[in-house]
Amino acid sequence: MITIDYQNRAPIYEQIVEKFQMLIVKGVLEPGSRMPSVRSLAVELSINPNTIQKAFAVLEQEGYIFSVKGRGNFVSESASLFEKKKESCLEELRRLLFRAKELGILESDCTAVFAQIYR
Repeated sequence: MITIDYQNRAPIYEQIVEKFQMLIVKGVLEPGSRMPSVRSLAVELSINPNTIQKAFAVLEQEGYIFSVKGRGNFVSESASLFEKKKESCLEELRRLLFRAKELGILESDCTAVFAQIYR
């Protein structure tokens, strides 16, 4: 379902959070569907269950999942989550573009990168 990039400098739990956020926002994991158990995901990824638990706690805090005592974790409704994720992404893009402008990178260079990515 997800893979961990051990070369990535981001902590493993943050990678797990990001991957599940994308699966939920894109609709791969449908609202109301059950999340994999902490134990099974820890075995599948060969990582400590506490790392999975930490990632699930972040996902729950941000509203991506909810827990039912004794039954597990389930995917929340994702309509508002998509808008929240989209706004966060656009804000990050604004910061990067502002930084590029401060560094003197031309608008045409930024546009060329956009065109390349969206092709």
